[in-house]
Amino acid sequence: MNKDGFSTVAVIGLGYVGLPLAVEFAKKGISVVGIDVSNERVKSINNGVSYVEDVSSVLLKELVNSKKIQAFSNFAPIERADAVVVCVPTPLTDNKIPDISYIVSAIKSASPYIKNGKLIVLESTTYPGTTEEVVLPLLIEKGLTPGKDFYLAFSPERIDPGNKKYHLGSIPKVVGGIDEASTRMASILYKMIVPYVFEVSSPRAAEMTKLLENTFRLVNIALVDELAMLTEKMDIDIWEVIEAAKTKPYGFMPFYPGPGVGGHCIPIDPFYLLWKAKEYDVDISFIELAGKVINSMPEYAVNKVSFALNSIGKPIKGSKILIIGVAYKKDISDTRKSPAKKIFEKLVEWEADISYYDPYVSHFTAGGKDFHSIPELTEGDIKNSDCVVILTAHSNIDYEMVSKSASVIVDFRNAIKGKAKNLFKLGG
Repeated sequence: MNKDGFSTVAVIGLGYVGLPLAVEFAKKGISVVGIDVSNERVKSINNGVSYVEDVSSVLLKELVNSKKIQAFSNFAPIERADAVVVCVPTPLTDNKIPDISYIVSAIKSASPYIKNGKLIVLESTTYPGTTEEVVLPLLIEKGLTPGKDFYLAFSPERIDPGNKKYHLGSIPKVVGGIDEASTRMASILYKMIVPYVFEVSSPRAAEMTKLLENTFRLVNIALVDELAMLTEKMDIDIWEVIEAAKTKPYGFMPFYPGPGVGGHCIPIDPFYLLWKAKEYDVDISFIELAGKVINSMPEYAVNKVSFALNSIGKPIKGSKILIIGVAYKKDISDTRKSPAKKIFEKLVEWEADISYYDPYVSHFTAGGKDFHSIPELTEGDIKNSDCVVILTAHSNIDYEMVSKSASVIVDFRNAIKGKAKNLFKLGG
């Protein structure tokens, strides 16, 4: 670290969070060494080829050619960095127990190269206490002294893949260090790439901030999912109701129903909080209930498809079902935790004849079967299907053509406006 800030930053984990972060630092003239255990990712980055939609290959190649970004599959280059940012995965086990093994592995691998007051920042979403109860002891066990060999903080990632309005460099960062010096240094680091940094009193507060943000979304999506199921029975269009409620200039924020949620945040983060709450013998059943509602939506979606096919005298078994969109949100290729997976699995179990179209996802595996997107969505494909199911409403699809050509449509995203005899909408 020099008088102007940090000159070299190491980023451990070059996925959907780490690669955009590395690029943002490099764009500001900071040298970046990227570390990833995947040789394929390392090779791709060093060839200037991006595998993350929010990072263009043109920009990445430019930064690589100018030596602002270099990727490695070993941890030794950390030695020349002033700061180390850890952006590794934090999944849940099958029993919904937090798996922080990637964090532990990253810290253990990095520790031999930590010295001379290096700043370490954890960005991986985790339960409150991880930075102080897991990361800090690991570093001390290696003979490293806080405030001398290293400074330590947590700063939650806030990347929203595919968001054109809010990108990493425009979103404020929250930082919380194990002491004032660590917080100050983390704040200096992020002020080099974002417009505003909000300092909190501890890593635990910063860790909880991330969980609050995503639990807030989980609970509200679950609420509107339940209301969508109710409004269907009442012959009220939930989408119309949401648009009406949006006109209130205070006290309301719109959330939308769907066949489930995906990505790495909403399906996972609240369960980190549920797990931690048990340590304090606190019952946060409100969040658990929201999770159950969300997890029930794929099953509800399949039942709705069955109902729609029944309207034309067909069972799911043997029916030609064309799925539109398998990514977890529109206009991206990310299929992590996509509700499409559970829906495909159930349709496979019920022996449906499934095809799909997603302009961003060429290959999809579910229910023990490999599926490939049809090359383009044509009128013939739609007319040849017994039922068209819209799971992800990508922007570059001609929904008017879909509406005119399909025998039956099940729309979970309000992509088809209005009402029609052959249209079955979630919440309408």
